[in-house]
Amino acid sequence: MNKTFARDLNMNTLLLKLAVTAAVTCLLTSNPIGAQVSPTTPRAARVQITQGPAIEMTKEFLTIIRWTTNNPGASPEHYGVVHYGTDPKNLSETAKSPIRLNPDHASTVFRVRLDNLKPRTTYYYTVDSEEANGTEDGAKSAVKQFTTAGESQRAGRSRAWD
Repeated sequence: MNKTFARDLNMNTLLLKLAVTAAVTCLLTSNPIGAQVSPTTPRAARVQITQGPAIEMTKEFLTIIRWTTNNPGASPEHYGVVHYGTDPKNLSETAKSPIRLNPDHASTVFRVRLDNLKPRTTYYYTVDSEEANGTEDGAKSAVKQFTTAGESQRAGRSRAWD
């Protein structure tokens, strides 16, 4: 075996051992729970939707809905919530998406993905948000609608904000 190759192989082995040792040491000595706890901030006096809701993307079997509110405050763990269905008077399906609030931001953008939809179908929906414990923020949209793309259609983008 070539001496240069053998020396390079030994150096790579040493570097790999050092990297693994550093990673294990970091995992064993860190406090991951303490590092991920965000402070609870004062709850907003009134949470309201400031943009949207709007369809960010729609395809045959999925749709992403986006909206912005003023920062709701309170617990840093929140959910964007979409209630939807094919009958505007029966929004029996629910989709949620977790989000961590940034206390330094004046607004919060929520994005929720709706899966397992039927192609070429009109759906009706409302949006709201809630804390991780289920306490609603109080900003609920009016009933809106979208239609999923057909199997042979290309899904397009809708207007950025309604």
